[in-house]
Amino acid sequence: MSLKISNVTKRFGSFTAVNDISLEIPEREIFGFLGANGAGKTTTFRMVLGLLDPTDGQITWNKQKVSYDITNEIGYLPEERGLYPKLKINDQLVYLAKLKGMNKTEATSELKKWLDRFKVPEYFNKKVEDLSKGNQQKIQFISAVLHKPKLLILDEPFSGLDPVNVELLKEAVVELKNQGTTIVFSSHRMEHVEELCENLCIMHHGKPVVHGGLKEIKRAFGKKNVSVVADFDPGFLKDVPGVLKTKQTAAESVFQIESEEVAQKMYNELAGKGFVRKFELEEPSLNDIFIEKVGSSYE
Repeated sequence: MSLKISNVTKRFGSFTAVNDISLEIPEREIFGFLGANGAGKTTTFRMVLGLLDPTDGQITWNKQKVSYDITNEIGYLPEERGLYPKLKINDQLVYLAKLKGMNKTEATSELKKWLDRFKVPEYFNKKVEDLSKGNQQKIQFISAVLHKPKLLILDEPFSGLDPVNVELLKEAVVELKNQGTTIVFSSHRMEHVEELCENLCIMHHGKPVVHGGLKEIKRAFGKKNVSVVADFDPGFLKDVPGVLKTKQTAAESVFQIESEEVAQKMYNELAGKGFVRKFELEEPSLNDIFIEKVGSSYE
């Protein structure tokens, strides 16, 4: 089963929100979808869900056009959360699962399992408005996966969560993938995409500007980073030919370099200056690539 987006364009009047995008996302994969606000991510998600029709092109899931016949196979966590604050969690989520074809007994049992997993079994009879923002987010996630979808779309799933709950949710996402769910997710947090995704697409003004496997994208970027921690200020390394950018924090200095040979020159420059605690050649970060391709940071 794969999600296939073929030459899809979406126009609203004279404005083109998505411009001729083609992607194929295989099953059992977590695919990262990145782009600044207004890049066309959410519009693409809404077309995949069948909420918007493409102006041109076609979207298929398992070789079928997305329609109400197959929406039961899809789960969606929107960026704008949409649970009813005054309703009890069990009433609300069981109702939503029934709309997706589950019976009440199965939905109730599945809900209890997820609440236990997220360490909040006592929320079964609580109202959504009585929960913290982070815990509302957990409930919203459960509502997207309760009916065991084969395709799961997560729009900013980790926003508003503390580090402990981010880990809980990440583990759940990876487990769903291992059970066969195809997952597409967008995130402001580049490190989450690097950790979870083998393949990704960076959108800019409605068009893909980077698309492919994470390893290949990093290799093709060419530039690497050198991270230095020393008992003296290594800032003078910025003057070594081939050093492109410098970022210094209290903890370490990171230098973007144009090739591995530059690292050797930097290493030679450090000799005899004092104690070097760390000198490490690193792959470019996804954030480096994003800034270069899109011209600004994601945040």
